[in-house]
Amino acid sequence: QLDGASEAYHMPMALRLRGELDVPALRRALDRIVARHEVLRTTFQRIDGATAQRIAPADAGLVLELHDLRDIAADKLQQRLDEEAARAFDLKRGPLVRGQLLRTADDEHVLAITMHHIVSDGWSMAIFADELGALYAAYAAGGEDPLPPLPIQYADYALWQQGWLSGEVLETQSRYWQQALSGAPALLELPTDRPRPAQQSFVGDAVPVEFDAAMTAMLRKLAQRCGTTLFMTVLIVDLLEEINIGHDD
Repeated sequence: QLDGASEAYHMPMALRLRGELDVPALRRALDRIVARHEVLRTTFQRIDGATAQRIAPADAGLVLELHDLRDIAADKLQQRLDEEAARAFDLKRGPLVRGQLLRTADDEHVLAITMHHIVSDGWSMAIFADELGALYAAYAAGGEDPLPPLPIQYADYALWQQGWLSGEVLETQSRYWQQALSGAPALLELPTDRPRPAQQSFVGDAVPVEFDAAMTAMLRKLAQRCGTTLFMTVLIVDLLEEINIGHDD
């Protein structure tokens, strides 16, 4: 409710499409994905102090804007993608998934899809991309939807999970984490070259880091031995290296 319009909850995805593009087939594939997944056409209302989901009809489709950038400088593409990713969503009115098709050359396009985190996550984005590829290939070839019908929708799974995670199960889970995190710091203070700001701004950057196959294998073995994920293992290793900077012992 408080941060729903924050771009921190925006999930952008950009796909570079090379070769001749069948735009009608692409639109049809995107609309079909939205029709398959109710969560992608769901909005959230406040009614009598409670949150209620509203699901639009299956033919709601996906809003796809077309822009020709062939005569625009190459650096403007990233600017356009950044602007699209930052554009606010309206959780009440929707839609909570939108797209832009940017033509960058005669035989090249960039498809930018932005979703709100309330209806999607990283795993969902991968499913979206896989289904888009399968549907586009079928429609471009003159075929029909090749995907099997969905046995349940995400709301069904969420309702089951909510019912399961209650009572004794919830108490057991809560008790475990309360004990496991007992005494843990409320804030993870990593050593940095400047103090943490009083108010979080979400302004940052990405620093690519590559590990060779041997190092990756060693990190995976370390993670398995410690019972942690690879991500947490790399985070801890990086933290220890930062702490040890400038210390001979």
